[in-house]
Amino acid sequence: MTMNETVKFSEASLIQQLDSRSRDVFQALIDSYVKTGEPVGSRLLSRQVEGNLSPATVRNVMADLQDMGLLFAPHVSAGRLPTDLGLRLFVDGMMKIGRLAESERDEIETHCAAVGRSLGEVLEDATEMLSGLASCASLVQAPKSENRFKHIEFIALGPTRALVVMVGQNGLIENRLIETPPGLPPSVLVEAGNYLNARLAGRSLEEARSSIVADMDAKRAELNHLTQKVVKAGLLAHGGSDANYFIVKGQSKLIEDAHAVQDLEHIRGLLVALEARERITGLLERVAVAEGVQIFIGAENDLFGITGCSVIASPFHGKDHNLIGVIGVVGPLHMNYARLIPMVDYTARLVGRALGAPDSD
Repeated sequence: MTMNETVKFSEASLIQQLDSRSRDVFQALIDSYVKTGEPVGSRLLSRQVEGNLSPATVRNVMADLQDMGLLFAPHVSAGRLPTDLGLRLFVDGMMKIGRLAESERDEIETHCAAVGRSLGEVLEDATEMLSGLASCASLVQAPKSENRFKHIEFIALGPTRALVVMVGQNGLIENRLIETPPGLPPSVLVEAGNYLNARLAGRSLEEARSSIVADMDAKRAELNHLTQKVVKAGLLAHGGSDANYFIVKGQSKLIEDAHAVQDLEHIRGLLVALEARERITGLLERVAVAEGVQIFIGAENDLFGITGCSVIASPFHGKDHNLIGVIGVVGPLHMNYARLIPMVDYTARLVGRALGAPDSD
């Protein structure tokens, strides 16, 4: 039995131990916690649970749930909060996934449209949109060179600069500025474009780069010195040292949700880690090899455990179902999982569709 299967088995055992009254109290407590992020008391729950349970009865049920490791009391006189285990039990075994509003679906579709835009623009817009809709921080990671090319063109912009325009088979456009030798004849730019079009069409840059460089180095290419310089500049412009997009939006929303000074300090540590990409790449790699939306609650991940945050993320795929990247949200433990899970899932599918994935609706 794998570790994941063991966790699932443990959760199933805990659910079986909950009678209908315990489930009702636990469900009501989670509902209140998701709305406020604050400890929930027995008096409030007694008014929310069907069956006219007294505060004393609710306290007894909450004590049993605490003994099971599903709740804890942050202070002696405070109400109860769900533990990470309690939230995991709720998300995996009791939660009913919500449906996106038509307005939300329309907004996601608008921001994930790809035609006439670069991959970077699509990812930036999708990440910004997801942060706004979710009221959380959002992030995306994807390689820059996955796009398969349909056409490339060099456009002179001045005495020493040119614009490299690469159009992908999926309609995405990548633009990069390059430096050119002074007084470069326009015919050189045309020749460089023709040369690359013959070798890049239908291939990704990574697939074609090594063979093109080898071709020129072996002097098999019938190109003059200036044209070779332009071709190499065009290749380098689309494959620098940073081979991935890593975009984070809405970090300020994490600070807005901090409930205490110590929470704020933890959040600041998370923001530093996000900016430095510390450990976040490893988390996204775990999402990338999984199927569908993945949820990491609190201490289930080292990076987010100390911050009181959870992550909802999903991989997205391109043409031929090949893995492209990961997109998701980072928010407080009391985030509305039922609403955000379908939101992240739909965004990931639309980003994948923009990159050439077949329609899975």
